[in-house]
Amino acid sequence: MSDILQKILATKREEIAAASASESLDALCVRAAVQAPPRDFVAALRDRVARREPAVIAEVKKASPSKGVLRADFRPADIARSYEAGGAACLSVLTDRQYFQGAAGYLVEARAACALPVLRKDFIIDPYQVVEARAMGADCILLIVAAFLPPSGDADAPQQARAVADMRALETLASALGMAVLVESHDAGELDLALQLDTPLMGINNRSLRTFEVSLDFTLSQLERIPAGRVVITESGILSPEDVATMRARDVHAFLVGEAFMRAPDPGAELARLFGPP
Repeated sequence: MSDILQKILATKREEIAAASASESLDALCVRAAVQAPPRDFVAALRDRVARREPAVIAEVKKASPSKGVLRADFRPADIARSYEAGGAACLSVLTDRQYFQGAAGYLVEARAACALPVLRKDFIIDPYQVVEARAMGADCILLIVAAFLPPSGDADAPQQARAVADMRALETLASALGMAVLVESHDAGELDLALQLDTPLMGINNRSLRTFEVSLDFTLSQLERIPAGRVVITESGILSPEDVATMRARDVHAFLVGEAFMRAPDPGAELARLFGPP
């Protein structure tokens, strides 16, 4: 598992401690309770997939640790409107400050600017962050399986059981708050754990956490292991219409894409180009 993930998780623990000292969980629950009702993230994807149409989760991301700033002219509301016009099914908004230059305010701005359901893209490991997501207005949260495993990535049976239990607890809380959960796997072992959750949203990240290499073959190699009724969402490495066609030929119609859009002058137009008819 990458050292950067461990650095990020250490930062998250510090952020959670500081945030909870500033605003109690009870106070945060009050803010979450007065938010507008969640938008149906799962239905937004399933409806497109059922029609065999591209179901794109379009990412609002200013920067990344490996690539630096992706979009200097970063206006979340404008990006959200552009994505909606370009045909996105949902949004994903980075809220991590230190490593991705994200912010809670970006999610608030993006959601207010459109009618799309919104995923809070962050490294969520604690109930406080789940309630915090709903208090921002998020409709879905991300759970990264690797964040619940030992730093080595090699978990024994008790550690795997603990990881599943921890993820289930956060999933249950998210569900109680009306939010969906997208669970993300980077290898076959992580997918085994992800499939033990109730959520239908299976994110398959084509980027290896061990080598950082990207291969679309990872998603394709796991398809037979994922039961019918789950929504396969392929992540990372979707850069061309040919990549999209490769996935759709194997009946994968849900995608999470960020970098390719963020580097384009008009993110929504790039979405329409990438996923539109040939």
